[in-house]
Amino acid sequence: MLNTFLKSRPVLPRARVGRICRFVGQVGNLRRVGNPPFDVCAWPPCAGCQPARRIPSCPTKVALLAALLVTAGTLAAQQVVGPTPDTTGSPRGDSMGDYNVTQSFEFGYRFKSVGGDEGMYRSVDNIGNGLRLLGSNFTINSKDGHGRWFDEILLNTIGLGNDNYQAAVLRIQKNNLYRYDMTWRLNAYYNPGLTVAGGEHLMDTTRRLQDHNLVLLPQSKIRFNLGYSRDTEDGPALSTALEFDAAGSAYPVFSNVRRQWNEYRLGADADFAGFKLTVLRRWDFFKDDTPFTSAGVFAAGTPIDQTVVQQFQRSNPIHGSNSGWLGNLFTRRKRWGVNARVTYTSGRSDFALDESVMGISQFGGAGSRQIVVGGQANRPDLAGDFSLSLFPTERLTVVNNSSISSNRIDGNSSYSEVNPSTNLGTTIYFQYLGILTLTNSTDVNYRVKKWIGFYGGYHYSDRHIRTIDGSAVPAFANSFGAFQFDVSNHVNSGTAGVRIKPVAALTINLGGEVARAYHPLTPISDKNYHAINGRVEYRLKRLQLSTTYRQVYDLNPPLSFSTFSSHSRQYSANASWAPKDWFSIDASYTKLHLDTMDGLAFFAGPVGGRSTLQRGDSSEFVSNIHGANLGIRWGIGKRADLYLGYSITKDTGDGRATAVPATVTDPLQVLLTSVQTFPLTYQSPLARLSIRITPKFRWNAGYQFYGYGEKFHILGYDQDYHAHTGYTSVLWSF
Repeated sequence: MLNTFLKSRPVLPRARVGRICRFVGQVGNLRRVGNPPFDVCAWPPCAGCQPARRIPSCPTKVALLAALLVTAGTLAAQQVVGPTPDTTGSPRGDSMGDYNVTQSFEFGYRFKSVGGDEGMYRSVDNIGNGLRLLGSNFTINSKDGHGRWFDEILLNTIGLGNDNYQAAVLRIQKNNLYRYDMTWRLNAYYNPGLTVAGGEHLMDTTRRLQDHNLVLLPQSKIRFNLGYSRDTEDGPALSTALEFDAAGSAYPVFSNVRRQWNEYRLGADADFAGFKLTVLRRWDFFKDDTPFTSAGVFAAGTPIDQTVVQQFQRSNPIHGSNSGWLGNLFTRRKRWGVNARVTYTSGRSDFALDESVMGISQFGGAGSRQIVVGGQANRPDLAGDFSLSLFPTERLTVVNNSSISSNRIDGNSSYSEVNPSTNLGTTIYFQYLGILTLTNSTDVNYRVKKWIGFYGGYHYSDRHIRTIDGSAVPAFANSFGAFQFDVSNHVNSGTAGVRIKPVAALTINLGGEVARAYHPLTPISDKNYHAINGRVEYRLKRLQLSTTYRQVYDLNPPLSFSTFSSHSRQYSANASWAPKDWFSIDASYTKLHLDTMDGLAFFAGPVGGRSTLQRGDSSEFVSNIHGANLGIRWGIGKRADLYLGYSITKDTGDGRATAVPATVTDPLQVLLTSVQTFPLTYQSPLARLSIRITPKFRWNAGYQFYGYGEKFHILGYDQDYHAHTGYTSVLWSF
């Protein structure tokens, strides 16, 4: 879900992802003060940066990501100016023998003009110039449902030709014999990472995804399923590596991303005695053969650092497979219902990393380093759910659900780092990771009267985690030592709420939850939290009004090394009014507030000096996001349709005038203070005109403006931009 909206809708959240990547990378770039390096990764949606080895916990990143997730679902209402949603031709289609045909194709030209940071524009909106098939819809349906070879063909496409985000959906079916479904997507992603490691992080990759599903005997009581899915990613990328000193600089390394995933499926569905049974067998295969190279790179901006990376090579192949089973049994009777589901995956992964580097060390001497990581692991995963629903009366519903989840990584792997010039090194072994989670919940829903009902529930979960690793000293025989770590925690929560319908058009829903967790796994895990929420909805003919409120407050009491608290509030209002068939208006407003505070522990030190563990600092983050959308659709006469829209998202932060107050002078505090809040504005007005020339032909034109501005610029780098985009097209059917 998150990946879809980030790659298809030009709204703030994706811009915020860029900020997250850049901030995370900059925290990683405390390399000058001793933090570990970051590598390019393919984590959707941001394909940004992840720790190559170890990074201190940074709750500000978590807070940013939380704000992103909430914003994603709320502000995705903004429309893209093209393609046009209007149609041509008869809604009933045209007759061709025994079939009925509907079709429309929109062919046009997109244009753009960008000012400011074009790299940021490409990572957020990424609309380019050129001709393309903006969209198409094509259907063929048998008139009597008894076609010779097929009874239905459906084909929909978006952006084929030149768009950075393209898609096609195809369905072919014949009643009682087969149904074939195919989806294909292409996502061209660009992440400049300009504020990460001095501009030394970059990704310009393309992902191609396809899914194929074939159902045999789709209308019978026994159905057979076959499927295939494929996901590939390729393109250039730039990352950094730390050589040769843990407190030294990071140096750019180049990579040619090559990742591939394939899945094969075989299964069956059966209906018998009121039960529905599904059985599916699945085989997954994954491989990553991305190489990394670099040569002749000098330390940048550090006069006292004489390090030169003369030769860098890293081979890091990862090949894995997952074979698994899925089973589901479902029935619904008058007084009871059962839903049982189980999945099992037996995964296996083989991996190896061989990194060698040669050059000149920090103080001018010869430098060399070699890292070898290898091993194989089995990853058996089991998940099961059993849900029992009881309906003793028409007004009472009781649902009990029990679940089990077992995830293990079992196998031998080793990490070895060697300095060839001194023959000194160390090896760390990893053997086992296991996570077992048991949950149970009971929910009751009782409708007292037709206009009022109550609901409540009790939920419990218990999780146990075990790890086994070890280390060895090469100079001493049999020096291996194993270490086992166990931790468990459980959560108790209760929910309650009421649904009220005082009149037919009005619905009110109020609810809340209180939870207590014992021995949370991490300082930012849920501990003592509560949530309240409410929704009011009014529907009357052509008018729809709704408003919602939700608040979540989480407090973790002080631990021996850290504390954490977070508070979020969300308000929203939506209105839709269509007084006439030719006129409609839609409007929405959302406010999202988030503040978090957590303790920090990390390594830092002066440039060229040794790093020390820093404690006692805190990470604070405050966000106040306001989002509004307005859309007006107006039919002008019988031939023209006009759409006007405006979307604005504004984060006012905590109200401060500057990123770092003048009273803050310590270099470390300057950095931490500068990333506590990110006030910015993102707005996009648009207009689209569609004129019907003939019943089967339309001319369309649209314009959309994108404006992105940051009040504070991280490390002084200005990522603001503005862009004028638009298109003209013809939409026809024949």
